[in-house]
Amino acid sequence: MASKALTVSPKKPLPTSVSSLTAHYREVRQTTEKLCVPLTPEDCIIQSMPDVSPTKWHLAHTSWFFETFLLTDGLPTYRPFHPEYKYLYNSYYNAVGDQFYRPNRGLLSRPSLEHTYRFRNYVDRHVLEFLESRDEDSVRKVAPVITLGLYHEQQHQELILTDIKHVFWCNPLRPVYRNLGTPLDGAPLPQTWARFAENLYWIGHRSDDDCFGYDNEYPRHKAHVRAFEIASRLVTNGEYLEFLSDGGYERPEFWLSDGWNIVNAEGWKAPLYWEQRDNAWWIMTLGGMRKLNPAEPVCHVSFFEADAFARWTGARLPTEVEWEIAAQNVPVQGNLLDDDRLHPVSTQTIKPEGPLSQMFGDVWEWTASPYAPYPGFKQVEGALGEYNAKFMCNQMVLRGGSCATPRSHIRSTYRNFFPPDARWQFMGFRLARDA
Repeated sequence: MASKALTVSPKKPLPTSVSSLTAHYREVRQTTEKLCVPLTPEDCIIQSMPDVSPTKWHLAHTSWFFETFLLTDGLPTYRPFHPEYKYLYNSYYNAVGDQFYRPNRGLLSRPSLEHTYRFRNYVDRHVLEFLESRDEDSVRKVAPVITLGLYHEQQHQELILTDIKHVFWCNPLRPVYRNLGTPLDGAPLPQTWARFAENLYWIGHRSDDDCFGYDNEYPRHKAHVRAFEIASRLVTNGEYLEFLSDGGYERPEFWLSDGWNIVNAEGWKAPLYWEQRDNAWWIMTLGGMRKLNPAEPVCHVSFFEADAFARWTGARLPTEVEWEIAAQNVPVQGNLLDDDRLHPVSTQTIKPEGPLSQMFGDVWEWTASPYAPYPGFKQVEGALGEYNAKFMCNQMVLRGGSCATPRSHIRSTYRNFFPPDARWQFMGFRLARDA
């Protein structure tokens, strides 16, 4: 797994020593559990739709990962916490074995939340024993698998937040995960356009870089790109309201065929979590319901909605190559999980250092690119090769991270992907156009 899953960066060097890996492991595992502190045991069992997993399942699955891919073969004295967990918490790894039917995860009242935490503690104790019992050379050999497991857990940290938001949205009481404070008012910065010349550009993760990279970010390659312009900021709620007011959801000329079909089949009238009360729009947040702020980036829209809006404006969505070119020299800073806002904010809140703002954080940005392998991509051998490669079909690429993405998790080459009708993640977009 190591040769295709990891690389290197002087800014964020990968932990490879016993002490650095131990510290990184403790930090990530503790962060996951801190995110669950505001939740009751009842909250942690609900599955509100097939794409959502119960919080309890996230806690167990991320532990299953280390048990399956590190401890079972790497620690001779290790005994699985429960023999059925190999089946119960396997998400999609066919090479590992059968999996419990995903849409039924919310039917499992047992094991209890308390028992799930005992499973986590059991795995933690053995992972730390594993690290402490190895010399530095042995640890360096398994560091790629441990690191992959920690980045995998960071993905589930984001899912814990986005999934519980959907769970609370389905509750008529609209529970509050946590008080997010008062949103800041004020208009967003004016939208301008950054121009990039036609050229051959390097795309993808550098093999000599010391920071983590998933296998789908390789190999680094050159891409010919025609001159293009990309918007300086994300599309806002206020701008999207204009699309609604102009009958955007009733006018098929703006929609791809599959998008128009789902608009009618699902009765979409606005982004997910928008609700009209007394002629005013409100939105569901992790801090409960509040009035829509026109200055904030529009969020929880599908690829179909982003694409329809872009057509309505006469622009388009950027390709993932265009997005990466624009982001290559932008500092990885913005409204991310570490800032603890848990909601997108206006450009007036975080001032950009250059011509492009909000490239990282706030919302994952839809691109016009289908999720496909890079030229020369080779799938990793074994079960871990299923991590990304098997999903390279019927998905669209998103870039940049969101307000629920850990800062250490994101980079300009990171390729996220979801089906084009997905909306429950923190998803938004910016516009692009031909130069």
